[in-house]
Amino acid sequence: MIYFGLPALLRAAGLQFGFSQFVAAILALSLNSAAYIAEIVRAGIQSIEMGQREASESLGLGPVETMRYVIFPQALRRMIPPLGNEFISMLKDTSLVAVIGFEELFRRGQIIVASNYRAFEIYTSVALVYLVLTLLSSQAFSFLERWLNPVEQAKRRAIAQPLSPREEG
Repeated sequence: MIYFGLPALLRAAGLQFGFSQFVAAILALSLNSAAYIAEIVRAGIQSIEMGQREASESLGLGPVETMRYVIFPQALRRMIPPLGNEFISMLKDTSLVAVIGFEELFRRGQIIVASNYRAFEIYTSVALVYLVLTLLSSQAFSFLERWLNPVEQAKRRAIAQPLSPREEG
């Protein structure tokens, strides 16, 4: 719709307008993903108990400070898994821009298949590249989730700060 439909609609209205394939691909993927990410952020913020907000207000924090120092850090830890899923979904959705002729990984595979007719090998290779990218992304988000875990942070702090001689004794 963005690459073919919007320019055609504007031309019918008498305006000359067009997108490059790259801009149309980025715009389409961004608009699709933005709605999901907005919902993930909204749900993450609303998942924090009202008592956290009340406690920060009792300490004299304003609404911006409350969001910045109290609500959002807690919500971010809850948002990481769905944000990781959305990132991986968008990574796989990049294959859809081959429809408009943009040369990304899948489209490059189609071009190679058209020149040598070895579809199985080429598409298997493309699938393996997508698999490696999704596995690496998944591992990166798992690491980030563990790194932001408060229990793991406390363990890292305990390891980084050895006991003083008085505490050992």
